[in-house]
Amino acid sequence: MKVLIVDDSMIIRERLQAMLREVEHVEITGHAESYKEAMAAISTTFPDIVILDITMPGKNGIDLLLEIKTMMRPTVVIMLSNYADSYYRSLCEKMGADYFFDKSTEFEKVAEVLNSLVQL
Repeated sequence: MKVLIVDDSMIIRERLQAMLREVEHVEITGHAESYKEAMAAISTTFPDIVILDITMPGKNGIDLLLEIKTMMRPTVVIMLSNYADSYYRSLCEKMGADYFFDKSTEFEKVAEVLNSLVQL
């Protein structure tokens, strides 16, 4: 499965890349730190999964989530954010997020989800 990481924090992108290298059958096709970079990467790498933060330069991750979910190609979106209160969680779920995790307490769940998805 091809994965794109979208987060404005280089530290988070690097942590995710290191963690996901341990997940079999997962290929990290790229990373982006803004909406514009993410859209360019999506159109060239066609990821199966996008790991997405809410806060980023330009349009936010919720805008990108909506854009991804309106594309014809099905893509699993995993929201990973520090804005993990019930408002953002509910909003992202309504916009089509497949998973929503709190960066500070649920970071490792991203790898668990990817492990379960590659088993399907």
